Amino acid sequence: MSLPKTLSHSCLLLTSRGQLCSRARPASLHTLVSARPTKQAQDKRRVLTHFGRAIPPKRPVLPTRTLQRRHQISAATAAVQPQEPDDYDPAAPPPTTATTSPQPSTPAATPTTKFKPIPSITPGTLPNLYRDLTKAKLGGLVALSTMCGYAMAPGATDLPLFFTTTLGTVLCISSANAFNQWIEIPYDAQMLRTRNRVLVRRALSPLHAFSFGTITGLAGVSLLALTVNPLTAFLGAANIALYACIYTPLKRASIANTWVGALVGAIPPMMGWTACTGSLDPGAWLLGGVLFAWQFPHFNSLAWNLRADYSKAGYRMMSVTDPALNARVSLRYATLMLPICWAAPALDMTSWWFAADSTLVNAAIIVQAWRFWKKSDEKTARQLFFGSLVHLPLVLALMMVHKVGEEGWEAGVGAGEEEEEERDENRESG
Repeated sequence: MSLPKTLSHSCLLLTSRGQLCSRARPASLHTLVSARPTKQAQDKRRVLTHFGRAIPPKRPVLPTRTLQRRHQISAATAAVQPQEPDDYDPAAPPPTTATTSPQPSTPAATPTTKFKPIPSITPGTLPNLYRDLTKAKLGGLVALSTMCGYAMAPGATDLPLFFTTTLGTVLCISSANAFNQWIEIPYDAQMLRTRNRVLVRRALSPLHAFSFGTITGLAGVSLLALTVNPLTAFLGAANIALYACIYTPLKRASIANTWVGALVGAIPPMMGWTACTGSLDPGAWLLGGVLFAWQFPHFNSLAWNLRADYSKAGYRMMSVTDPALNARVSLRYATLMLPICWAAPALDMTSWWFAADSTLVNAAIIVQAWRFWKKSDEKTARQLFFGSLVHLPLVLALMMVHKVGEEGWEAGVGAGEEEEEERDENRESG
């Protein structure tokens, strides 16, 4: 059987019986010759460079320990002392090997990690760390409201009691803020505004912060209980528990956290009042109402510009869940400042001049809150926030300026001095 002259029309196959058979295949000889070799054949073939030299296959990269072991074996083999055939003695001891010092191991690469050890704390850096842990600026504003509450109380003449009340309140505030940061470490790390706090950047350990909060809380409540009165100490302890145990967890559960936080801010001026009078009179509730209403335009405007951070950390704020409600609540409580301030002269706390002056100040914050409600954006929110920072100190200052009974205050101071003189005389006579 003769083979075909071309393979363009058929292909010869050898069957299992050794016979030739043809099968039609529409392939030309050029196609068969130009067929690409397999991948395995390509791997085995040497690749020629433009210099005409063959590139050997790459040697596998061995681990560091394997290379060190091979070097040690090679060094031990080369150190064996060879013996000539003529010098061989069966009774001689086996050949000795030279002692080789172990090869210095190659230092392993340091693994990359984001873990940062807690830096050493020095007496020079500790005050700054405590200042950041206790939120000193916020604590100063709260302490100012406590001082105003004490000054507005009738018969506020005892300066040592005034300083003791302020110090005890500051300690309670520091404790509450320390517990707040201790609880919110994983959430503060997700926010641009709070990711540089002392606990997030590991400047202080969580145990250190918890211990600091416990010590300052016990010290503040004990100081108020021993030197002021039990009612003020109870309000201080309640404020710590309300802020750390209710407000902080509620921030991730419900928008009601804003009202709870406003209640926390309303307690310090009431503590100042009760420190002087020992009771919760209507004046104490009025001062608490001023702080309660003020916090909504103040905080809601701040939360508007931070709504992206709050959403990232999982906080349920009005600015995140319902921005329209956030603006309405700000305007609502800014307007509520008017009747609250008008109630001060009605309760004989201030003169009626305070009603006129406070109306002008409150009108300014109402206008800013109305603009924020009309068009909530970064500009109007920022104006309302910074306006609230000026509004509260100005209202409290006007309230103290227009306080009724300055003559009685001076008489009370003189009466207090006379009482102290009588007590000294009684002690000397006793």
